[in-house]
Amino acid sequence: MSDTPTPILLAWSGGKDCLMALQRLRADPRWQVAGLLTTINRNYQRIAMHGVRQDVLEAQVAALGLPLVEVLLDWPGSNEAYEAAHARALVEARRRWPGIRHCAFGDLFLEDVRDYRVRQLGRDNWRAVFPLWGEDTAALSRRFVAEGHRAMLCCVDIQQLDAGFCGRAYDAALLDALPAGVDPCGERGEFHTLSFGGPLFKQAIRLKRGESVLRDGRFQFTDFLLDDATQA
Repeated sequence: MSDTPTPILLAWSGGKDCLMALQRLRADPRWQVAGLLTTINRNYQRIAMHGVRQDVLEAQVAALGLPLVEVLLDWPGSNEAYEAAHARALVEARRRWPGIRHCAFGDLFLEDVRDYRVRQLGRDNWRAVFPLWGEDTAALSRRFVAEGHRAMLCCVDIQQLDAGFCGRAYDAALLDALPAGVDPCGERGEFHTLSFGGPLFKQAIRLKRGESVLRDGRFQFTDFLLDDATQA
């Protein structure tokens, strides 16, 4: 058996779960993280679902020291269009890293999401890896904070969590304040996060808070911009 680590992509949304997955992969000698795979809304130049600006994503990539593979989507778009764009990105990844055929995700316990990812990758002869799967989310969230990782809530589903949580720091005080029934990692889509600092970053990303807006009558987004005045 070869001692050479296997190259792997990491699906990167910019949030805390994929950051913890990156930490887990880097600590495992079986894997070598080759790059990050991110779905980007081409019209708005933001990470899909999380709404994080593309220049903030690029700052994350630079601070983590990893190259980026982009899944570019037009908006509005269909799931078929997404899957076609995803398949094109995997072709690009294989061109950049010949032989790569694994992609990791930060999913924790939603079986339907896991099954979809396995099927989607399988169609292109790739394999899905879930380094955090089945972990206790209460313990995982507390460990994230205790280890010095830093994140902000950038999106809240107001049908599951009060809009006032959007824009807050993901810290012990926030975890203490979450209502019963809300997963502390937001695994059911209660909220999404933006990671900007901690032990995996070469330097923290300096951000300033922008406006908060409600979209589709359900999703509260808080914008975060690079703080150009304080960038090193």
